[in-house]
Amino acid sequence: MLSRVADSLFWLSRYVERAENVARIIDVNAQLMLDLSPAKAEALSRQWLPVAACLGDETAFRARSRQTDAAAVTEFLVFDRSHPNSISGSLATARENARTVREQITTEMWEQLNRTYLWLMSKGARQAYERNSYEFFQRVKKSLQLFQGITDSLMMHGEGWDFIQMGRYLERADKTSRLLDDAFFLLPSDRNRPADVLPQWLSILRSCNARQAYQRLYAAVLEPVKVAHLLLLNENFPRSVVFCVGQLDHALRRVSGVGPGRYSNLAEKLSGRLLAELSYSAIEEFWVRGMHATVDELQTRLNEIGQAMVTTYIEPTAPAASAAPAGTLAAMPQ
Repeated sequence: MLSRVADSLFWLSRYVERAENVARIIDVNAQLMLDLSPAKAEALSRQWLPVAACLGDETAFRARSRQTDAAAVTEFLVFDRSHPNSISGSLATARENARTVREQITTEMWEQLNRTYLWLMSKGARQAYERNSYEFFQRVKKSLQLFQGITDSLMMHGEGWDFIQMGRYLERADKTSRLLDDAFFLLPSDRNRPADVLPQWLSILRSCNARQAYQRLYAAVLEPVKVAHLLLLNENFPRSVVFCVGQLDHALRRVSGVGPGRYSNLAEKLSGRLLAELSYSAIEEFWVRGMHATVDELQTRLNEIGQAMVTTYIEPTAPAASAAPAGTLAAMPQ
């Protein structure tokens, strides 16, 4: 497969996943306002900067707007085409990548992505948002989930599909980890006052469609540390960080043909090491250390995997990284 094609498929998938996750986060934060008292909801509606910060877009938002209320942040993250991480910007980039690899994807994939993009760019989408924001975000999420379902059902599961998997799960791990960063809560976090932070943790579950999974595992009692365990370390939940890293690692190894426990390039080495560390970690270790420090490290390591994947398959300009000799995974640090 050409590096250009692999690059387009990787970013096509990553931007589709990014758009869906942004829609989830904005929708859930909007719904959170309905669960609060009118006075608290009004106060929070004037300060939505943590939502942009959670997505890593605080600097870009400040460069465009001085207002930090819900309307300004939502406009920036949903409809601002000039911002590459907004829903509109992400779908525009995904569509352009899909256009360049039409021969690699199915007609149904192209039609679904193109249909979603054209609707989002229309006046009807803006009117739908102003009329009922909940229904608007439901349509966005379902349209993108349909694209992913079509991809898995109809596309040949060869190298192209593997690069789509890499993009999807790398982006999903990134966004799930960001939701757990206690520095970016809309509501102030105070572990000594559980009643004040439980609505926020419930919103985190909703952002990942994890509320029912949590209830099946832990009954109805909501405990922040158990939420963190589900979203970080549960190997059976498809939006947890460890599940996503596992799928990313599998996709990398399908492309190279190297089995678990060994690596042929830096990307496999980094993904295998992170997967092993997560698999043998306890949530209490992360909790004592602090979720902000944990998320910071995860972000760094996910970025390193992404860069190593690009260096290995997309822009192989660093022989030392792409030609690493096969060997066993390094032991986990103490």
